[in-house]
Amino acid sequence: MGSRIKGWLLIAAAGMAAYFLLSHHIIFYGREASVVQNVYLLNKTKLNLNHTFFSLHQKKPEAILKIRQLREAGIGELLVELSLVTQPEKDRLENLYR
Repeated sequence: MGSRIKGWLLIAAAGMAAYFLLSHHIIFYGREASVVQNVYLLNKTKLNLNHTFFSLHQKKPEAILKIRQLREAGIGELLVELSLVTQPEKDRLENLYR
């Protein structure tokens, strides 16, 4: 009986982990020489595995905001928060790629 419960708990944990990966973008950002990476989570608009793990390292804001899934999830606000782009520049790029 105990092993059956453990099996069901493992299946439930695997399902929750899969759902988490399907429903979130995991964004990595760190300075060039830094070993430590900051991790940010953005909710996806649809369940999928597109751009689940995404690094901002050495990417231009234009290249990041071209990606529709990330743009819809709100990566523009994160770029402004991280001071990678200004609010007017973010608005201009979002309107350009709509």
